[in-house]
Formats: sequence, structure tokens, C-alpha cells
Amino acid sequence: MQLSDMILVSLDDHLVEPPETFADVPAGLKGVAPRIVERNGAESWVYEDRVLPNIANNAVVGRPPEEFGFEPTAYSQLREATYNPNKRVEDMNADGVCTSTCYPSAVGPSGQLFADAKDKKSALALLEYYNDWLIDSWCASNPGRFIPLGIVPLWDAELAAKEAKRLARKGARTISLHDNFSAKGVPSIHTGYWDPLFKVMEEERLVISAHIGTGNQAPHASPETPIDAWIATMPMSIAIAAADWLFSPVFKKFPNLKIALAEGGVGWVPYLLERIEFTYNHHRAWTHSDFGGKTPSEVFFNHFITCFISDDFGMKNIDSLNPDMVCWECDYPHSDSVWPKSPEALWESVKHLGKETIDKISHLNTIREFRFDPREILGRENCTVGALRAKATHVDTRLVAGRGGFDPKASAEKRPVTSADIQKLFTSAL
Repeated sequence: MQLSDMILVSLDDHLVEPPETFADVPAGLKGVAPRIVERNGAESWVYEDRVLPNIANNAVVGRPPEEFGFEPTAYSQLREATYNPNKRVEDMNADGVCTSTCYPSAVGPSGQLFADAKDKKSALALLEYYNDWLIDSWCASNPGRFIPLGIVPLWDAELAAKEAKRLARKGARTISLHDNFSAKGVPSIHTGYWDPLFKVMEEERLVISAHIGTGNQAPHASPETPIDAWIATMPMSIAIAAADWLFSPVFKKFPNLKIALAEGGVGWVPYLLERIEFTYNHHRAWTHSDFGGKTPSEVFFNHFITCFISDDFGMKNIDSLNPDMVCWECDYPHSDSVWPKSPEALWESVKHLGKETIDKISHLNTIREFRFDPREILGRENCTVGALRAKATHVDTRLVAGRGGFDPKASAEKRPVTSADIQKLFTSAL
């Protein structure tokens, strides 16, 4: 098998909502829908009384590494493929990526913008409109290239279940949920409150997509800590959510439900499971943990889908994982993405493996679990890295410097960028 023979289906990417996303809302929502405002050359989404400080968190694809920290403050500073699905497909072709799962940005990966709304009636209508736009406009623009994902009203379990059923009828394959519900001020997964939602998702075979940062926030050790420390440990922060879901009653109640841990990597999983097995065997006499006659690892491997960008350690220790539940991701357009060299990065991690295992990781596992097979739509011969790149010779993938944006240091001082510098990007309004 050669690099060019791989088929890449990404479990985790992100879209940036174009300025006209809410342009076609019904007349009754015109005055309350999120809108773009411009001040002093910068653009922001405004919803109710909130001004979102960034239009596209970390959407720095196409910049040189020296400018990864510059947070875009206008659409002119973005690569067009971040918010234009047709251009996105061109960038996917250039990267040899066949199919992508795109999480929202402005409304939050799991729709928190609407959950925080004061007017929940309008918020529900806007959320439904957004889902229609996401599936009928973004995903449908290029059949076979985007796995339909949706969000649900995570302030009411019954409403969430109703929207999940509607989304399933529209062709959604996964729903983005908080990795930790309790962290968002709603009942936890241990209470049974969300069982109506999980019941619908199991019945409709909708995968739970739990993206890092949707509930638990990766902690900053201190304001003075170099931001490198936070970036390095960020993927592993989802381990907290993984343990929480694993020890919850969810998968005993809903034995066919699956959960994807998006943007979390895989190298840490073997030790987490080793630690959980020790905890279970050593402490269950007093903690009363119950995995329904199975071991914690068995439950994890049956229900948890993991993904990685490049993970040499994880792929060298694939026998300590479940090769049938490990998937690949691109993370376009974030700074961790290695676009347009994704195939090269993945190949370095997996080239020692057999073709069967490489195929599972690169596309077959995602195709099976998300019930979305681009080969049936596009033809297998058109889905490979080599075939897609042959269609993209016109795409300019050169890095472009000087796009602008919010400088995390905003000074000539020569010192490491710190957690405090980066946190300003997400707390400073226009």
C-alpha cells in the first residue's frame, strides 16, 4: 500500500459560519437572529446582548507558524475555504481528504450560543434553522464530502430528543453534545434526565460527538505559564470526560449507543484504561462500580470512538487500543491541523501497519460507525489521496503571511506567549 492509495475520512473538522448564515431566517426571527457587526475594521457576531469576540476561533490554516497565534478578527483574514463549502472541498482535495465532519464555530461546537440565550423560544427556532442550514446548505452543497452533524437544544431533554429525531429524518449521522453536561449548568449524564435524548439517538443510530472544550475546559496552570504547556496537554483533557461517561449508567441503559471523543488523540488511552481497570478491581468493593458483568476496557472498546491527527506512540501501541474504533481527523482549519500535508503525517504514523488496519483507521471505522460511505456516492476510485490531489493542481496551498488579526502579545517584548496572553483572545470584545 502507498500513501496515495489511502482514503481519508476526517472525524473532526470545523466550519466558520459565513456572514450570511442567518440571512434567510423567517420574518419573525429577523430582528433576533445572530448578525455580523463591524467596528474599527473588525467583525464580530452579535446575538441578544452578547458580542462574540472572535468570528473564527483559531482558524489560522494557511498562515505561517509564526502567525498561528494571531486570532482572526475579519473574514478577509481567513482562507476562504473556512467558510465557503465549495472552496473547502478544493482544500480537501489538495490535502487528499475525501470526507469531513464539520463542527460549528460561532454557535459553539455543541450549540452553547443558543443554550445561553435569554429568549429560549427564539433560540429553539434559530437552532432548528441553523441545523437546516448546516445539513441542507453546507453538507448538501457537495454530496459525499461532508458527514451531516447537528446540534440540539441542550437546555431541555424532551426538546433535545424531538430535535434529534427530526435531524435523523434529515439525514444527520451524529449530534454534537457537551463532553460534560454538568459543567454547563444542566443535569449530568448520571441523573437520567437526558435519557429521552439518548433513547432517540440509540434508536436512530446517531453517534454522540463529544468535542474537547464543549463542557470541561482544558485548564491553564497559571496566567504566567507558557501557552505551549496548555497546547500540549489540551487533547488529553478529554480523559476527564471519557472516565465520566465510562463510569456513567448511559451505556448500560443504551447498549448500542456510541460516543466519539473528538480532537482528543489516542496515545493516552491505554494508560487511562490501565488505571481504570486498577481502580475498578481495587476499589469496587466500596465504590460499588458496576459495568454489567463486563470489564471497563470492554465497555470502552464497545462504545468509545477515538481519533487522532498524528500519533506515532498510539499507532505503535495499536494492540493496546481497539483498531476497530480508532479513527483519523484533520482538524481543519485549526492550528493543530497539518493541512495540506495530512496524508504525509498520517502515513508516518501508520506505514508500519498492514493495509487492513490502515484502511480501518483512515476511513472504514468512521464509515461504519457514522453510516456514511462516500465511496457509494463518489466511486471508490475517486476517493483516494492520489485521485483527489490530481483534481487540485490549481489550488494554491502556499502559506500567506500578514493576514492580520489579534496579536496575542501586541508588543515587541521578547518573551514566551503565556496563558494570559491567549485568554485575552477569548475575553476581549471589540
